[in-house]
Amino acid sequence: MPLPSLPSKLGEILSADEIKQAPKATPPQQVLKATQPTQPKAPPATPAVSETKSKAKAKTKVTTPTVTPPAAKPAAPVAQQPVAPKTKNKEQATPSTQTKKLFVLDTNVLLHDANCLFKFEEHDVFIPMIVLEELDHQKKGLSEVARNARQVSRHLEALVETQDIHQGVALNHSGHIEARGKLFFQVSALDSKLPIEIPQGVADNAILHVVHALQTKQPNLDVILVSKDINMRLKARTLGIPTEDYRHDHVIDDSDLLFSGARELPEDFWQTHGHNMESWQQNGSTFYKIQGGLCSDLYVNEFVYSNQDPGLVAQVKQVSNNKAVLTTIRDYSHNKNNVWGITARNQEQNFALNLLMNPDCDFVSLLGQAGTGKTLLALASALTQTLETQLYNEIIITRATVPVGDEIGFLPGTEEEKMAPWMGALEDNLEVLHLGNNRLSALKQDANRNATMDIIRSHIKIKSMSFMRGRTFQNKFLIIDEAQNLTSKQMKTLVTRAGPGTKIVCMGNIAQIDTPYLTEGSSGLTYVVDRFKGWPHSGHITLHRGERSRLADYANEAL
Repeated sequence: MPLPSLPSKLGEILSADEIKQAPKATPPQQVLKATQPTQPKAPPATPAVSETKSKAKAKTKVTTPTVTPPAAKPAAPVAQQPVAPKTKNKEQATPSTQTKKLFVLDTNVLLHDANCLFKFEEHDVFIPMIVLEELDHQKKGLSEVARNARQVSRHLEALVETQDIHQGVALNHSGHIEARGKLFFQVSALDSKLPIEIPQGVADNAILHVVHALQTKQPNLDVILVSKDINMRLKARTLGIPTEDYRHDHVIDDSDLLFSGARELPEDFWQTHGHNMESWQQNGSTFYKIQGGLCSDLYVNEFVYSNQDPGLVAQVKQVSNNKAVLTTIRDYSHNKNNVWGITARNQEQNFALNLLMNPDCDFVSLLGQAGTGKTLLALASALTQTLETQLYNEIIITRATVPVGDEIGFLPGTEEEKMAPWMGALEDNLEVLHLGNNRLSALKQDANRNATMDIIRSHIKIKSMSFMRGRTFQNKFLIIDEAQNLTSKQMKTLVTRAGPGTKIVCMGNIAQIDTPYLTEGSSGLTYVVDRFKGWPHSGHITLHRGERSRLADYANEAL
């Protein structure tokens, strides 16, 4: 149906009462401090279920471990999955459907998440002596692993300081009220004969002996090994030991369920949402106030489009229960709206430039495969807003220095010189922007071309993530490249560096993760995309179409 004509009386944006009812706008402080994943609205996500949850049976008699091993017998608590992320569509577990479990932690779990001790809710945690020995070997250094090892040691010391270690330590003693179980240490030798002979003196094998001994001495107790090491879990299953991955940091189980930032409207959108619609114009944009069932599933700053006649490409500005305000967007595919000589080549790039060029959008995340233009679009918008509009006074670029191949050894020079080999993509894109900028055509014909590049580079600073702690960036355009290789904790550290007037752009491809123990569901990039969706000052778009070259496009499909 054709769009209605503009009313004689301008419509009003959602009233204050309607905005107060909006359920999805999350303050940035709560976004970063939340300890559980937010609950996605659309599409409905399949609840994450751990490997042993479906097999657990209610038991009338449950034995809680003592020191060698424990033997207290509390009643079975309300069952909740200790490590799987919570989703909106997940059914709440009913009482008496699971037994209280004893989770034996592998060293890599503690090194991956220093707060993992408090993530198992009402269940108990057991730490073998060999794990404490491995933590001691990992505590030296400035790496994230060393910091986690030291933090775990501090947590353990705070827990056992005033409690009897032989009777089990209450995990909520230090203020973590979400942890309702107990912590047990191995204080005596635990030995058992495994069904398969495995080499002695290996830390992983020693942990398997401990778990098997706990199972043998307490057959009525659910003893589960938690490890991030796939081979460790395979060996445990071979020996008949229940095992799970540490899944508390998993935002989603399937990357296809990740928020894309754009959705296609159904064919009957105007028939179902066009009744009593209001429209008006303001600052060169057309606004539509609609109501209907789809409105409750929309997120602020999400893009919607329809290829049906009449077509519509718009951005969600406000959302209440069943009402939403849409606004038309700027067409950056037209040459008159070029950004530092760059125009959008597809609809997704147009969405990305609308977010990057919006000064009210403080946080932007771009996700896509190689060749979709993430770095080029971010750098072009950064140069425009730094050198032309002077909205920001400096561009800061950083990235995770995780090598794809072998290390090349220590690099000499300053911080920027050490980071230069990791910033080859920056130089490639700067050359494209320099040659493609029509405003510099006169300079391209004379000897000032290098001088012009020096001016551009003087406004770009390359920083290492290793020195970000304690810093505050004011009026900066901060670009975080290869963000898929960051953990959620590292991502929080970087995003919280933002001061007044700073814009942060995170880019990456979750299909190319090089960091050990990180997956598509637990990557820091996935984490921020899920946590920031719906916040009025953030936006996300997933780029699918490659625009680098026909060779690169074919290689992505064929190889």
